[in-house]
Amino acid sequence: MNMRIVLALLFVFGVSGCVKHPKPAPSDDTIVTSEVNGVTLTHRYAVLPPKEFEPVKQDYRALYPASVMSKPDFGGKVIRQLEAGKTYVVLGQVEHFWMALADEGQEELIGYVPMRAVVKSDLYEKTLRNDRRKVQRKKANCVTVDGSGKACKNVKSGTWIID
Repeated sequence: MNMRIVLALLFVFGVSGCVKHPKPAPSDDTIVTSEVNGVTLTHRYAVLPPKEFEPVKQDYRALYPASVMSKPDFGGKVIRQLEAGKTYVVLGQVEHFWMALADEGQEELIGYVPMRAVVKSDLYEKTLRNDRRKVQRKKANCVTVDGSGKACKNVKSGTWIID
């Protein structure tokens, strides 16, 4: 009887050692690699690989604190915010004219931003100067009324004032 129990236990332990345990699901912070158009991208599991990829690999600076998205459209998750003026590496241009970004000096894809959110580092200062709003003086819009008076349109409110 004892021999039967011992053999049964040996059989159970032997079979249980052969059972294949499933791999744990990757977390959002798990580092993975993807190949797109012959280029290998390293990124977090939370960042989806693009469908199209055209390498750029140049330094760009953020024009404003744009949201870094998990996929190249506004339907993805917000990964983090860009810091205005900070330098990032644009790894490449992806579908829908979005840019694949990495932190400065890094090659790991952190997410995607619209093309208008970043500008080449050497054009940053010029772009800021050109984007500053220039004060435009609007001419008064006046007409004569009955030959003796005039009416002028107020630029701010759009109302007419009779003089």
